Amino acid sequence: MSAAGIFATWAAALALVAMALAVTRPNVVHALIWVVAGLLSLAAGFFALGAGFAGAVQILIYAGAIIAVFVFVVMTIDSGPEAIARERARLAAGWKGPLVLMLLVLAPALLGLLAGPGGQGDGAPLPVPARTLGMLLFGPWALAVEAASAMLIAALLGARHLARREGGR
Repeated sequence: MSAAGIFATWAAALALVAMALAVTRPNVVHALIWVVAGLLSLAAGFFALGAGFAGAVQILIYAGAIIAVFVFVVMTIDSGPEAIARERARLAAGWKGPLVLMLLVLAPALLGLLAGPGGQGDGAPLPVPARTLGMLLFGPWALAVEAASAMLIAALLGARHLARREGGR
């Protein structure tokens, strides 16, 4: 494996650890900081693999714009000691199902990474030009991209609604 591959693997491992810490933190501000660390680790992995455009998009859109939206959501929810105690109780009760689901989703992805493109086993990344990526995102995948953004907005509004309802406001 090349030095770039080793660095990309290391960045991916850091991203997994950061995201795992993000979903296990009862304090929402600490969780948000771990999400930022995970997103920046993913960007570092993209840059190491030679996908500079994907790395820049990761930083500008996800680590920048999406996190700014999350900050506004964090400002609307209750993050006092009572809320943290409720979250600790929720985390203690329901982590096994999401863990199994995550492993089921990650297993094929990891096997595909180990096999490499075309199943040769070399694991060398295939370059994707920015023009090709743009044509895919705004061509046949435009509806999927817009659906993903609508789901993100719906999730944020749902989180805000649930936080307000539980807070008694």
